[in-house]
Amino acid sequence: MWLINSSIGRKVVMSVTGICLILFLTFHCAMNVVALFSGAGYNMICELLGSNWYAVAATCGLAALALIHIFYAFWLTMQNRKARGPERYHETARRSEVSWASQNMLVLGIIILLGLLLHLYNFWYNMMFAELVGMEGLAHGPADGFGWIKETFSNPVFVVLYVIWLVAIWFHLSHGFWSAMQTLGVNGKIWFKRWKVIGLIYVTVLMALFLIVVLAFAFGIAPSLCCGACA
Repeated sequence: MWLINSSIGRKVVMSVTGICLILFLTFHCAMNVVALFSGAGYNMICELLGSNWYAVAATCGLAALALIHIFYAFWLTMQNRKARGPERYHETARRSEVSWASQNMLVLGIIILLGLLLHLYNFWYNMMFAELVGMEGLAHGPADGFGWIKETFSNPVFVVLYVIWLVAIWFHLSHGFWSAMQTLGVNGKIWFKRWKVIGLIYVTVLMALFLIVVLAFAFGIAPSLCCGACA
């Protein structure tokens, strides 16, 4: 199958799964922004998703996309290094047309993977997983996403780790977005340059919103849970 046996096919798989993950990040970002305006509204979304069959199915699908993307990323990286052989050690200067992110995608990927594991522990484990197995004795209920956000980002260590994680994701996506478009055939001179600009703006806005949520809760300027709804 050419999606597995050829380097072009593997890049197509990387591109398609990457775009799907960016779309999920967009949804996740829109959901998180709600927490900046209404804790009750955010918890309503968390309860709607919860451990319902469609949320569990979507989570399994998302996990499959992420695992495929990660596997193919390491596979392509190892193949590229093997193809270059010892010559890669002779490179002492980075070419001007090659971005820093493109030369350090493996390192960025490792940071992103570690950050993802931390994020799953802080939220998915305490929310969806806790609800599925009926876990008790937690500081907040499975649907109290607002409470888990406040608790997580009241810890300065987590705040620093999340900032590093978001910066790594920004570098990764700033290269990955236009690279995916190029792989999928958007490689004309005019639209290639446009996609680079569009991708940079889109990724910057996306990551900036995630960062605002983290810092808003870190500095205690996020709304209360009721946000006027209890009055």
